[in-house]
Amino acid sequence: MAKDLSQYKGRKFGRVLTKMGKISREQVYEALALQKKRKAKLGELLIELGYVTEDDVLQAVAWQAGLELVDLTTVTPDEAAIKAVPQETATAYQIAPISYDTSNRNLVVAIKSPDNFSAVDDLRLLMGFKASAVMASPQQISDFLKKNYAGKGGQGLSNVYDELSGRDDLEQLDGRGDSIDLAEIAAAAQDNQVIRLINLVLLQAIKDRASDIHFEPFEDEFKMRYRIDGVLYEMVPPPKYLALPIASRIKVMASLDIAERRVPQDGRIELQVGGNPVDLRVSVLPTMFGESVVMRVLDRTNVQLNLDKVGFRADELAKMQALIKKPNGIIIVTGPTGSGKTTTLYAALQELNQPDVKILTAEDPVEYDIDGLIQGQVNTDIELTFGRFLRSFLRQDPDVILVGEIRDKETGEIAVQASLTGHLVFSTLHTNDAPSSVIRLLDLGLEPFLLTATLEAIVGQRLVRRICTRCKEEYMPTEEELMELQLTPDDIRGQTFHRGRGCDACNKTGFKGRMAIFEIMTVDDDMRELIMKEASTNLLRAEARKRGMRSLRECGMLAIYEGQTTIDEVVRETIVEEE
Repeated sequence: MAKDLSQYKGRKFGRVLTKMGKISREQVYEALALQKKRKAKLGELLIELGYVTEDDVLQAVAWQAGLELVDLTTVTPDEAAIKAVPQETATAYQIAPISYDTSNRNLVVAIKSPDNFSAVDDLRLLMGFKASAVMASPQQISDFLKKNYAGKGGQGLSNVYDELSGRDDLEQLDGRGDSIDLAEIAAAAQDNQVIRLINLVLLQAIKDRASDIHFEPFEDEFKMRYRIDGVLYEMVPPPKYLALPIASRIKVMASLDIAERRVPQDGRIELQVGGNPVDLRVSVLPTMFGESVVMRVLDRTNVQLNLDKVGFRADELAKMQALIKKPNGIIIVTGPTGSGKTTTLYAALQELNQPDVKILTAEDPVEYDIDGLIQGQVNTDIELTFGRFLRSFLRQDPDVILVGEIRDKETGEIAVQASLTGHLVFSTLHTNDAPSSVIRLLDLGLEPFLLTATLEAIVGQRLVRRICTRCKEEYMPTEEELMELQLTPDDIRGQTFHRGRGCDACNKTGFKGRMAIFEIMTVDDDMRELIMKEASTNLLRAEARKRGMRSLRECGMLAIYEGQTTIDEVVRETIVEEE
């Protein structure tokens, strides 16, 4: 019979230990007094003082969360539980499946700490279990995973595809168009093997640090691709008849309408993988041969929301920190989709995120929820646009405003108005580089005198792939490669070039991760005079470089010489500046 933990659940940690009879109130007060002098957990201090053992603290943590503490060394897990939870899932979530009732899908798992209780929610969402949790020591769970999964092999995609082959109930869904009723779609979305497949795809994508997962139906095949470091890679394709079950399962997870297959739909899935928060943005698009599904993976552990971690060089960082401390003005970050603009803006806002600063954002979509920021989601279906948000922002007494993108004249004019009334405004544009952003703003219909009165700086940004450190090697570039950079052998005398040979760590690509390169065009009085005269992009670029702006190509060249990236990457992401 399970122990009644209601008298312990939710109580303060010290109170739990006293009710357990492990320590006295005086000992708790002594540890609390010590805690004021040293930043440490109360349990650690009580162990250090010799009042309790590690086992006592572990039991108190479990009971405080209302969880039973089990000793895995005395537990024999059900074979059905081990089979029900694939190795990749158990390892990623650091859980130990103990028992499983196949009749009602009741699964009991042991977790390392109450912080990982969200893994239970993900098991329900991803795999359809009626999951519940107990708690065990971290070491026991690690030993459990090694003992019960060692040598069993991974649940690779090919293995799951083999298990799904010959499924007549799924194959007969292929090619039937609109003749499939809702009950059949719902059954396919809840199929256990389809759930396992989606779960494995997500875990693999997160493990490989993919930014997007694409499921694409064609007339004779069904493709699956991951985007890793900005480049699409084709994965082992699922059988074509799985197109509908996969799309339906993802729609269920994202709370979308599985019966509607004629119009685009957008949704969101929130997960905890290995104790780390992961957001998935889901886009479903009807096509000639079924629904194309794209999931954008927003793994918050991969994003460095600190200005000094974004990738600015020392002089660029100092310039950026000075810019964002201005009391008012407009700062724009520009670049194509997927160039890291949002991350840079979030990092700037995080730097400003203090109790005495009110920050409002209008985004489409809100990619990361950040404490201290009041974030608004654009919704064009109800005409909640950037412009409408901005008009309301001015009545909310903000200090700093982020508008996701200046797309039209109305949004630009209200951003200017906000700046003129004493607000610091951040936004983005989709242009090729910083100097061309001025022409883009003028093309939208903004008056030159308003731009000169408000614009403080434009930051151009690109992402280039980093050379894999595991297989990095020196090499001498060919004359053709140097010509791409408009260099001669004499120009590079004394310089060292590197590339990735290709290894298992980087999937034989020679690259692992990405880095940002920047150009920061500050707007001083001379630049304002050129903007008033509506000078050309080339003239603005030339003047900005005279004033110390390092161009994207020049920033990329420094990264090449430092052995961080390759010639091909810089050539692909930057243009040659005209003198």
